[in-house]
Amino acid sequence: MTSIRRVLVANRGEIAVRIIRACHEEGLDAVAVYSEPDRLAPHVRQADAAVLIGPAPAAESYLAIDKLIAAARESGCQAVHPGYGFLSERAPFAEACTQAGLIFVGPPAAAIRAMGDKTEARRRMQAAGVPVVPGTAAPLRDPVEARREAKRLGYPVLLKAAAGGGGKGMRLVRSDAEVEEAFQAARREALNAFGDGSIYLEKYLERPRHIEIQVLADRHGRIVALGERECSIQRRHQKLIEEAPSLAVSPALRRRLSEAATAAAGAVGYISAGTIEFLLAPSGEFYFLEMNTRIQVEHPVTELVYGVDLVREQLRIASGQPMRVHVGGTPLHPRGHAIECRITAEDPFNEFLPATGVLQYLRVPSGPGVRWDAGVEAGNDVTLFYDPLLAKLIAWGETRESAIQRMRRALSELMIVGLPTSQPFHLRVMDDPDFLRGDVDITYLERAGARVLAAPPRPGLERALAVAAALVADEKRSVPEHIVPTGQHANVQSVWIAESRRMSLRDGLE
Repeated sequence: MTSIRRVLVANRGEIAVRIIRACHEEGLDAVAVYSEPDRLAPHVRQADAAVLIGPAPAAESYLAIDKLIAAARESGCQAVHPGYGFLSERAPFAEACTQAGLIFVGPPAAAIRAMGDKTEARRRMQAAGVPVVPGTAAPLRDPVEARREAKRLGYPVLLKAAAGGGGKGMRLVRSDAEVEEAFQAARREALNAFGDGSIYLEKYLERPRHIEIQVLADRHGRIVALGERECSIQRRHQKLIEEAPSLAVSPALRRRLSEAATAAAGAVGYISAGTIEFLLAPSGEFYFLEMNTRIQVEHPVTELVYGVDLVREQLRIASGQPMRVHVGGTPLHPRGHAIECRITAEDPFNEFLPATGVLQYLRVPSGPGVRWDAGVEAGNDVTLFYDPLLAKLIAWGETRESAIQRMRRALSELMIVGLPTSQPFHLRVMDDPDFLRGDVDITYLERAGARVLAAPPRPGLERALAVAAALVADEKRSVPEHIVPTGQHANVQSVWIAESRRMSLRDGLE
């Protein structure tokens, strides 16, 4: 048992806010770190203390291990929570924390290293009896070997970064003619993203679902699985919408997946929260894909369906205490349904191109069954330095149908002014027939994306948009220059005035 009183949150944005809240609920102090552009970010203000760690580039701030360790020591922290992304799955960071006498809120470095090397992870999973996608057991030496292995397995195949994840360093290859270019491109991308250009190959499964199992493991020998998440709606292997449970997973399949996931975690001596990702083929067979040795972006849907605070459990496990899950040996069963939409600063009508600008106005949805996990506020500057994720909108309902209806309502309430976001894409997906039937797989966006984005606005929206545009134009003409707001609050106040007039008109029409 180790006493933790103060935790350094080695991250930014919504996950930093999430961890800070969990620390406060556990009675712990939270110390934020920030780069120069993040000086006024919400996670900085919500923490008990904050430490400047460098300029905007992540390599000089959020990825600088020496600066993070120094910040933890100087601020009197006993533990470091890495969140997700940045250094969360870097074994050297976990080792540096341990060497500095700090508790790393996550798995041992050995487990991170074992699961971070994808070829090593495949070997370990095979030894533990966990089914894996057919592929190579070691990194490929060159395109010639890649072509030979591809012929052995049969096209199509995937070239994948041995040290990576999240779709980086990955290329789909459907013929011999594509191998050379795909191999070199995957190697370059892997080297830039992970500092390791090793590439391996595996058979490409046609139209599988992406199903993942949440696991928790403590230092008292207990490993539990908290059901599955459906993460099939993706773009370039980046998840857009997640839900729990999955319509494709029966109670019997859930047991098999959970047994495989706990075996996988046990095979590497795993501690803390982690996720085992599987590909579920149309035949019902499933295969190990990879393990994320950290808290996941989509963890809220599991929390809402199973009633477990995963971040608080991470903090408890890190201090050496037993987890509070499955007390008395009673298994947990899913309760209701939850859906998460990632609200990103991307333009879905322009190939999801990342967007920048000032978030001029923000109206956050609320009400029963709605959760808003955000790392931004009105007035914040959104840059290209970091991930485009602004917030996560999560809706829970007694059934999948009620969760979808609640998400529609929440997305309709959400208002973001200042830059394009993924909000309209999510709203259209909630009305898409394939999604409503649960007919999703990792090719969903390729099959349905154009149809979803080309769908007409919801009934009555064209008129409302036209009226709103007329009001904005009228406001610009009618407001005298001497009362137009100036300075840093000009845009925010102008938008507020326009929004007030829209609301008044809407109330009058109703």
